[in-house]
Parts: sequence; structure tokens; C-alpha cells
Amino acid sequence: MGPKEIERRLDLFTQRLRDAGIKLTSQRMAIFRAIAASEQHPDAETLYRELKESCPSLSIDTVYRSLWLLAELGLVSTVGQRHEAVRFDVNLSRHHHFVCIRCGSIQDFYSPQLDRLDVAEEVQDFGAFISSQVEVRGICKKCETGTDQ
Repeated sequence: MGPKEIERRLDLFTQRLRDAGIKLTSQRMAIFRAIAASEQHPDAETLYRELKESCPSLSIDTVYRSLWLLAELGLVSTVGQRHEAVRFDVNLSRHHHFVCIRCGSIQDFYSPQLDRLDVAEEVQDFGAFISSQVEVRGICKKCETGTDQ
């Protein structure tokens, strides 16, 4: 992801907050900037650890509240199961995830083939279908080889 994509995301963030009449605080901007620049699908605790030195007045509660606000505004989505730490994803384009079962890393991937999957008719018994996203679980190359590459 390049700087232009990060700037596009920041512009969208700023506009959505303005449209919703929500104050653009320096803490919200720092949180969104960190998640917009990350491809790691960070959880709230990771973002807090990353930002607490540069934003000493930031609390973990502020990070959680800001992330849930971003989710309500449609600027991030959640990834992973609810019993695990909730991870947040700013990439709202149609994509899928590879999740490493050893280290927990999450990588985005794109697949027109998976985008065309038909959802089983049985899903209609649960309610109205809106969208689907495939989560592939496995062992990442880093864990498989025991290297950082």
C-alpha cells in the first residue's frame, strides 16, 4: 500500500467524521492514521502500545471507543472470531484473508474466483445475505520456515 492510498483513507476518514458531526481530535487522527498505514489488521491493544509514546494522554479505552466508532461509520471492519481479540481492517475493498494459526498474522489477498462463490441457499434461513468474505487458515511462510522472510 502506498502513500496515496493512505492519504485517500485519511481524506475519507476526515470527510465521514465531518458528515457525522463528530469532532476530529488529534487522538482519533493518530489512531486512524496508524490503522490506515498498517497492513497487519491490528487489535486495540497493539494500536495502544504503538501510539502511547507519541500520544501520552491516550488511554486504551479511547482506542477501543475510537475503533468501534470507525466501525460504526463504515471506515473499518472487524476480522476474526469474537472470542479472540478483535482485529480491525481499514481495507474495505472486496478481499479475503489468510490467517496464520501459529502467529496470528493476517494477510489480505484478492481472488475474483472467490468473489464469485455462490452462497448456499440455506443461508437465507438465517436472514438476508449482504456479503461474504473468505478466511483461509494455515501456517504462514515465516512460521513454516522459522525465518523473518
